[in-house]
Amino acid sequence: MSEVFDFSGNKDFFPGGSIYPNPKESSLFLSLGPNVDVFFPPSKRSRVNAPYVFSGENFERKQPSIEVLPDECLFEVFRRLYGGQEKSACACVSKRWLTLLSSIRSDEVCIKEGPKSLEPEKYEAKKTMDCNQKGEMANSKGIKPDLEAEDLDIVEDGYLSRCLEGKKATDVRLAAIAVGTGSRGGLGKLSIRGSNARRGVTNFGIKAIAHGCPSLRVLSLWNTSAISDEGLIEIASGCHRLEKLDLSHCNAVTDKALLAIAKNCPNLTSLTIESCPNIGNGSLEAVGHYCSSLKSVTIKNCSLVGDHGIAGLFSKAGNVLAKVRLESLNISDVSLAVIGRYGNALTDLALIGLQNVNERGFWVMGNCQGLLKLRSILVTACQGVTDVGLEAVGKGSPNLKRVCLKKCAFLSDNGLVSFVKAAASLEIFQLDECHRITQSGFFGMLINSCGKLKALALANCFGIKDLVFGSHFRALPSSIRSLAVRNCPGFGDGSLSTLAKLCPNLVRLELSTLGGITDEGLLPLVESSEAGLVKVNLSGCVNLTDKVTAAIAKLHGCTLEELNLDGCKCVTDATLFAIAEHCSLLSELDVSKSRITDAGTAALAGADQLCLRILSLSGCNLVSNRSLLSVEKLGQTLMGLNIQHCYGVKSDAFDLLAERLWRCDILF
Repeated sequence: MSEVFDFSGNKDFFPGGSIYPNPKESSLFLSLGPNVDVFFPPSKRSRVNAPYVFSGENFERKQPSIEVLPDECLFEVFRRLYGGQEKSACACVSKRWLTLLSSIRSDEVCIKEGPKSLEPEKYEAKKTMDCNQKGEMANSKGIKPDLEAEDLDIVEDGYLSRCLEGKKATDVRLAAIAVGTGSRGGLGKLSIRGSNARRGVTNFGIKAIAHGCPSLRVLSLWNTSAISDEGLIEIASGCHRLEKLDLSHCNAVTDKALLAIAKNCPNLTSLTIESCPNIGNGSLEAVGHYCSSLKSVTIKNCSLVGDHGIAGLFSKAGNVLAKVRLESLNISDVSLAVIGRYGNALTDLALIGLQNVNERGFWVMGNCQGLLKLRSILVTACQGVTDVGLEAVGKGSPNLKRVCLKKCAFLSDNGLVSFVKAAASLEIFQLDECHRITQSGFFGMLINSCGKLKALALANCFGIKDLVFGSHFRALPSSIRSLAVRNCPGFGDGSLSTLAKLCPNLVRLELSTLGGITDEGLLPLVESSEAGLVKVNLSGCVNLTDKVTAAIAKLHGCTLEELNLDGCKCVTDATLFAIAEHCSLLSELDVSKSRITDAGTAALAGADQLCLRILSLSGCNLVSNRSLLSVEKLGQTLMGLNIQHCYGVKSDAFDLLAERLWRCDILF
C-alpha cells in the first residue's frame, strides 16, 4: 500500500503506463491535517476519498477501507494473488471486484511464491484466515460466497462443464464461473442457450471466459444476439485449445470472428453454424485453410454461404473432413461436384433442403470417384434425387452401408431397384414420404439386395398399394433382421404374406398405424421367424386381436424383450395370460388403450419368471384399484409405470401407490 501513496510518477504499476499523466505538483495538494495530504490531478477527478471529513470546526477520521483504491490499483493487487481460493474470496466482495478479477488475462498474472518470511504452515493458516475474513465481508454484503460455478458437472473427458439457459445466462454469472474455476484451468465446456432479456450475456461475459478459461475446448452459443465479433475474437486469442464451436442464431457474429477462430484455434475439430446471416464464404475458406484437424462441419440456413464457401472448405480440408451436414443453403450442383471430387475422407454426408441442386449434381458427385470412404448418406427434400442421380451415387460409393431418403418426389421403383443393385455394401435403408414408390419397388429392393440388406424402414409412403403375388412367386430369403413399416395405408395382409416368404430371420418387427392388417396377414409372418422376435411394435393396428398377440407370446416368449400394443383396442386379458405363462425375458410392455382388466394385471403379478421394468396401462378404462395392488407386486423390478387416463382408478389410490413404489417413475 506504501507504493500507492509514495507514487512519484516515474514507476509504472501497469505496463500500459502511469495512472496519472502529469507528475505531482505541490500546488495540487490540499493539506487537511498534520498526517495526510490528498492529491487531485487537474485532468481527472480522484477516485480516492479522503480519510477525514470536515464537520463544523473539527476533522473526523473515517474508517480506512480498501474500497477507496481506484481500479488501477486494485488491478495490480489482484494480479498478484497467489491462488484460486484468494481470488474466489475477493470476487465475492462486490461486483466491482468480480469485474476486475475477471478482466485479468492469464499472461497478466504476476506469478511468484508466497511470503518467505512465514513458515509454510503459518502461511497457509494466514491465507485461510484472510479468505474467511473476505467471505464474511461478502456475506455482509449479501453476495453468495460460493462462486465456484453452481451445478458444475465433470464430464467423461475430465474437464468442467457448464450449461446456462434463459434467465441464468448473465454476464455476472459467467464472470463468477471464470474466476471460480480459474485455479483448476477453467471450464472445458460451456453452453449458453438463450439469454436473460434484461441482463443477458454480452461480450463482457464472453471476454471473462476468454480470460479465465484458457483450456476451453467446447463452446456452444445459441440465440445470443448480444454477442458479436468482439467477444469471439477474445475467445480466439485466449482459448487456443478450442476444439468444438457451435454458433446458432448469432446474428451479430460475422466472418471477422470466424476468421479469428480459424487462425488462432488450430485444434478445431467440429464447427456448427446455424442461422447466422452474417457468416459467409470467406470465413469458411479460412477454416478449411487453417484448421488442419477439422473432422465435422454443419452449416444450416446461412444465406451468405454459397458454392465458393463450400468449394473453399472442401478443396483445402477435404482430406480430413469426415462428417458434413448441409441444410437449407443457396448452393448448386457445383458444390456437390466439389464434394465428390475432394471428399476423400468423407464418411457421413447429409444434404437437406437444397432446392437449387439438380440431377446433374448428384450424377457428377457419384462419378467423381471421391466418395470411396462414404458409409452413410441422408438426403431430404432435394429435387436432384432422381433415378439416374441416385444410381450414380450408389456406384461411386462402394462402402456405403446406411441410406436414408426423405421427400424424394422424383424417385421411382426402377431407380430404387437400380440403386440397391449398385450399392454393393448397403445394409440399412430407410424411405420416408417417397410417394412414387409402390409395392413393386419395395419387394424388388428386397429381392435384389443379394442377401446383404439387414434393416429396412418404410414410412409415410402413400404410393404403396396392397397386392397379392401368385403361388408361382419364388425368391431367395433375404437377410433382413429388422423391418419397420409406419403409416402406409395401402400396406395390408397381401404384403405381409409375401414378407413371410422373404424374411425368416426377423428379430425386430414394427408395424405401426397400419389399419389394413389383420390376424390372418400377420400370423404367417410371426410363424415364419426362425431367429425369434426380440422387439415387436404393433401400436395403432386397431384390427389385431388376441389371436396374433397371444401367438407372439407363445412362439417367441423365450426371446421377446419388448412388446408394444398401444392402441390395439381388440386386445384383452387373453394376451396378458399368454405373456405371464410364456415370456421370461420381457422387460417392456405397453398395452395402453386396450381392453385389459384387473384379471390381466393380476396374471402379470403372479408370473414369477416375469421381470418387467416398464409397464404402460394408459387409457385402460376397465382397470380399477385392484390393478394397482397387482402392480405393487411388480415393484421390485419396475422402474417406469404409466397409468394416465385410467378413469376406473380412484385418485387417492395413486398417492398410496407412489408412496410404496418410491423407486419407480410413475405417470398418473
